[in-house]
Amino acid sequence: MAKINFQNMNSMVGQDAVFQGDIKLDEGIIVYGTVYGNIHTQGAVRVSRTGKVHGDITGSDIHIGGHVEGNVVVENRAVLGEASLLNGNLTYKSLIIEEGAQFQGQCIILGDDTANDTEEAYSAPDDSPVYDE
Repeated sequence: MAKINFQNMNSMVGQDAVFQGDIKLDEGIIVYGTVYGNIHTQGAVRVSRTGKVHGDITGSDIHIGGHVEGNVVVENRAVLGEASLLNGNLTYKSLIIEEGAQFQGQCIILGDDTANDTEEAYSAPDDSPVYDE
């Protein structure tokens, strides 16, 4: 099981809580309940097995154990736990998908310059001829 540093987790949405609205934090958050809104933090995000987020999430790292309906953007590591369900695009540097995780969306790797290298390798030179019909 992958470990993420969950120090500085100063905020929590309790298991019986339903939060409606966007959440903006400097530190990390753990979601045991339900959030209808976006979560934006400079810290780590953990969505527990009982947690549900209906909105986009941005943070430094994420560990999803429950359900997320929205796009996720993290600067570092994303972990999709064995009981997780992610329905949205995922942007990350490092990804761990545990057996049993469900993911529907596109993956975007941060810092991957191979797409730019490919475009440059196949781009036409500036002095290429122009054909008119």
